[in-house]
Amino acid sequence: MLFTDTHTHLYYETDPEKLELLMQRCFDNKVERLFLPNVDIASIAKIDDLVKRYPGHCFAMAGLHPCDVKEDYELVLDEICESIVDREIYAIGEIGIDLHWDKTTLEIQQIAFSEQIKWAKDLNLPIVIHCREAFDEIFEILEKEKDDKLRGILHCFTGNLEQARKAIDLGFYLGIGGVVTYKKAGLDEVLKDIPLANLVLETDSPYLAPVPFRGKPNESSYLVHIAGKLADIYQTNIEEIAEVTTANSRSIFNI
Repeated sequence: MLFTDTHTHLYYETDPEKLELLMQRCFDNKVERLFLPNVDIASIAKIDDLVKRYPGHCFAMAGLHPCDVKEDYELVLDEICESIVDREIYAIGEIGIDLHWDKTTLEIQQIAFSEQIKWAKDLNLPIVIHCREAFDEIFEILEKEKDDKLRGILHCFTGNLEQARKAIDLGFYLGIGGVVTYKKAGLDEVLKDIPLANLVLETDSPYLAPVPFRGKPNESSYLVHIAGKLADIYQTNIEEIAEVTTANSRSIFNI
């Protein structure tokens, strides 16, 4: 049994001993593939360090998080783009639009999102999308960019059935994390009409810990609790959840 966490900020942990314990708990729970989304310039070195420590287990992405798109975003994008030349990355992410915290930056978020989609196409890489209170804005850009190169993951999917189907039609897998275990989220009802073949697992560690750890710092080893909930939803065993979602992750990241 092999699990893949397609979205974890495990590199936020800077204490070497604590990080080693986090990784060991992952391995103990068969979470052996971890994809690390970039958020800003400072994240690059942290991600690269973790990849060097755990080759074959940790895999890098490159991108500018929408909440970090500020007035100097063009300079930041240039620096992140330049870093890609000397690094092995498996996706452009996490990128997208976030209108929860700041609506005033929508225009430059849209520009940055579109620019990074072009990177992905040029490099033949998937994109990993952050979407918060911005489904319409995200879909508007994806519709414009739709072609045979556009693909990836809609990270931390919490939308409705119509939005799920639209994302899938556009060539995206749905990233399912701890929210699916929350009673009032309603995501379990949406997934009853979505095939397992369209999903990947993620934790978004250290955020959005699943039940029974809700409200506490999340970690990638908790992926097994998300998988357990999906096993209930799809009336199958956790081994099949691991097999299908890891196969989906291989299809996306080509590794």
